Parts: sequence; C-alpha cells; structure tokens
Amino acid sequence: MQYRYLGKSGLQVSALSLGSWLTFGKQIEDNTAERLMALAYDRGVNFFDNAEIYARGQSEVVMGQILKKMNWDRSSYVVSSKVFFGDGGSLPNQTGLNRKHVLEACHAALRRLQVDYLDLYFCHRPDKHTPIEETVRAMNHLLDQGKILYWGTSEWSAQEIMEAHMVAQQHHLIGPTMEQPQYNLFHREKVENEYSQIYKTLGLGTTIWSPLGSGVLSGKYLDQFPEGTRLGMEGLEWLKERSMDEEKLAKVRALKGLADELGVSLPRLAIAWCLKNPNVSTVILGASRPEQLDETLTSFEVVGSLTPEVIERIESIVENKPVPPAF
Repeated sequence: MQYRYLGKSGLQVSALSLGSWLTFGKQIEDNTAERLMALAYDRGVNFFDNAEIYARGQSEVVMGQILKKMNWDRSSYVVSSKVFFGDGGSLPNQTGLNRKHVLEACHAALRRLQVDYLDLYFCHRPDKHTPIEETVRAMNHLLDQGKILYWGTSEWSAQEIMEAHMVAQQHHLIGPTMEQPQYNLFHREKVENEYSQIYKTLGLGTTIWSPLGSGVLSGKYLDQFPEGTRLGMEGLEWLKERSMDEEKLAKVRALKGLADELGVSLPRLAIAWCLKNPNVSTVILGASRPEQLDETLTSFEVVGSLTPEVIERIESIVENKPVPPAF
C-alpha cells in the first residue's frame, strides 16, 4: 500500500481506502462488512469512511462493532464521520451545520463507532442557513476537546472553502484540512479545475468518492442490468437515472476495449486513473463482496500503464477534459 499526506497536514492516509455508503447496514450482511474491513486492513488500508446519514446511523453501528471486535491499535487506523443530513430525524436542529447539531452529531457518531475521537469530521454539505463562522467555531470546539483531529468539507465549492479559511484566519482558528468530492472519469470539473488554486494556497487534501461512477465504470451494466446492485436499490432511482444513459455507456464500452488491450480490468483502470492525480489524497473504494475489493485494491499496479499515450486515448474517449479558467 502507498500512503499519502492529507493535503498539507502531517496525517498519512492509505491512497486506497474503504467507504461504507449504501453497503454497511443496508446492502450487505454484517459478516460481509467484517470480511471487507479485515481484508482492507490486512492489505494496508488505514482509512475507513462513514457518515451519520449512511443507513441512518446503522452503517456507523456496524463499523463500530467491527472495530471493537478487531481491536486494532487505535493509532493504526483513521475513521471518519460526516455531519449535515442527520441520522433520520426531521425535526428542527436534527440536520444542518448549526452548533447544536454539529456537536450532538459528533457525540452520536462517537457512540455508534465506539471510539473516543474521530480522526476526520466532514461537513457533508454547505448549510445556507447557518453562518459559516458558527460552523467553524463549532468544529474548533470539537478540535479543542480532542473529539476530532481534523475537520473538512464534502461537496463544498472552492468559494465556500475559502470563506471558511478566511473566517478561521480572522479568528485564529483552524480551517478545513480536506474536502470529499466526487471524482471519476465522468465527474471531473470540481477536482481538476475549481479547486486548482486552493491546492496551492491552502494545501487542500481530497478524499474522493465514487471512483467507479456508482458502478457504471465497473462495466457490469453494459450487457444487462444485474440484480442486487446499488443502482437497483429502492430509493436510488435518482442515482440510476443520473448514471445510466446510452452516451455514457458507449464511452464505458470504449474504455473497456482499451482496458482489454492493456490486459487489465476496467475497474482497475478507472481507479488507477484517479490515483494518478497528485491532488488526490485517497480514493475511497466501495464493495459489496470481498472479491470486488480484492481486485480494486490492486489498482496501483495499473498506474504505470497510464502512459501519456494511454491518457490521450482515454481523453479521446471521454471527451470531457475540464478547460482551465483564463486568468
């Protein structure tokens, strides 16, 4: 396993990590989740990603039970949670980034995960109804208490991240260390373009999610729609509609042809492409079966095959390279 620093911080995270969205506490059995975490840890993964909203808190419960059972040295792994959507409640203050919910959600995550502190704590979305200073101060309160070690954002704009840092600097506080954006061959603008300056000015780390585009870049949807996949789950019709269209599937077929030429699987090619970006601190993998994770954890082996010529062929297939802004 390779390890990368999380932005300008001194924290090292495995370049491949394991996430629990849509799987732990929902799509897969708890014993499968345990096998996935054990496999990942044995292969050098040290970052496990979670959130209060995943399976309405049950994902954190499952992960917490596994962490307790495994009894790994606490210094050997990094665990995260995210705050914004809540764990299923819809009453006032049960969602958002107001001080009350930020603190209560952190305490709930600590209980569910059965840990004394969270290594990473993300603001899962920006909150238009809460002043950014309130959120920055709430996060710094948790930092001062030792309940979180680093805080960050997820799917925030570059402007919002910069605003949080400006507020933090003004009040001698700590701004966000990392951002968790979606990044894959079909979703590139934010990571490659919008954040380009704040990598330099802030040293922003990124923990990117959906490297396989909700499974579309795995190639499993090319022939027929398989049973038991996340895009077939009830309540995720919006994700299926967004992910499945003929133009995108045609590009996936062409990418698979290129992967076949290189003698690698399409998932490994797609993940290796993400790993090649130097501004990616870690690629969060998802899996519902150990054999899937066993395959994607070898994606490092493909990075060397991504020569300039291969990258050019990939660009000619996806035809979506972001255009840098003119300064």
